[in-house]
Amino acid sequence: MKLSECEVFIIGNPPPRKGGRYFIVVKLTTACGITGIGEVYAHAFGPKVVKAMIEDVFARHFEGADPHRIEHLWRLTYGTGYTLRPDPSVTGVLSGLEVACWDIIGKSADKPICDLLGGRCRDRLRSYTYIYPSEGDTYPDPSLPNAYNDPDIAAERALHYLSLGFTALKFDPAGDYTVYDGHEPSMADLDRSERFCRALREAVGTRADLLFGTHGQFTVSGAKRMARRLEPYDPLWFEEPVPPDMPEAMAEVQRATSVPVATGERLSTKWEFARVLETGAARILQPQIARVGGILETKKIAAMAEAKYVQLAPHLYCGPVGGAANVQLSLCIPNFLILESIERWDGFHSKLLKTPIRWEDGYVLPPDSPGLGIELDEEVARAHPYEGTEQHLIMAGESPEAAAGRN
Repeated sequence: MKLSECEVFIIGNPPPRKGGRYFIVVKLTTACGITGIGEVYAHAFGPKVVKAMIEDVFARHFEGADPHRIEHLWRLTYGTGYTLRPDPSVTGVLSGLEVACWDIIGKSADKPICDLLGGRCRDRLRSYTYIYPSEGDTYPDPSLPNAYNDPDIAAERALHYLSLGFTALKFDPAGDYTVYDGHEPSMADLDRSERFCRALREAVGTRADLLFGTHGQFTVSGAKRMARRLEPYDPLWFEEPVPPDMPEAMAEVQRATSVPVATGERLSTKWEFARVLETGAARILQPQIARVGGILETKKIAAMAEAKYVQLAPHLYCGPVGGAANVQLSLCIPNFLILESIERWDGFHSKLLKTPIRWEDGYVLPPDSPGLGIELDEEVARAHPYEGTEQHLIMAGESPEAAAGRN
């Protein structure tokens, strides 16, 4: 079996754009006609640049290769060019290609990917969602009350999600994340965050876990101050309290609070996660399969974490192909905690697949088909090309002067 063709889809995600402005999906085809798909989460560059990266890596390393040689193809891509170190752009491209290879391998064996990696540990996966606004754009006018900045509106939305079957909800009310983080939270940030926790806990009681998200926003001292505000409301986690590049600093936060620290969406490869584990920086890991290095790399990270009694909650803020990869991985790891969903995998995520991801009463259900268990609806993908110039996610565009005057 040899890989022969590579096609890249840059898919525009229409409003309300839950999961980002666009999804980058790669389709590989073998000379014998088997196809596989993967998703790339490498968004430090525009999507057309990422498309060129994918095509370059495929031509250099994957074209003509046997897709079963996952380890060899992984090391070729990771090391060629005198790299051999975590680079989220390289590993993002590698992730999409690796997942597409696993999809082909599963289809050729007529088995789901999880069965080729040890088999299922469970028959369904508990999932959570962000608390999104009820209507309008994913990025509403911040000057108007909405579920992102008003705790009472967020509490109403929380009750809606509970009525659908969710038992865990994520929210991040601590203010804008910027290129100048980490910073000390303002008193307004601290007060707003505590009011969100109070309102949500009062609304859901013990029927749901609360997941407090940030985006590496704080200094160590700022994160400790924030953690003290969160503790009375017993959240399941405090996500990425400080920037992700110094796990030693994050470990200081973890030692100072009873709230489990979660991190990992911006990390790549087993080597970055090893530092998190060695320093005791987090009790919950959140690898993003479409960035970290693919399914097998995430399986290795899960095994490392298992030996430290650390659980995995695979991160997801992309399209349904990345979501399907998360499902296959989560089914076969014993230290799985919870899976991130984009609500119930409905809306545009559902339209992109010929058979949508199945969600029922707060759980994602395993697919019945081999490989990833999904099939991209290429007509829908081609009908929604991304034609914008903005990146997948936009950080608050502050000047140094504005950041210095934040508090």
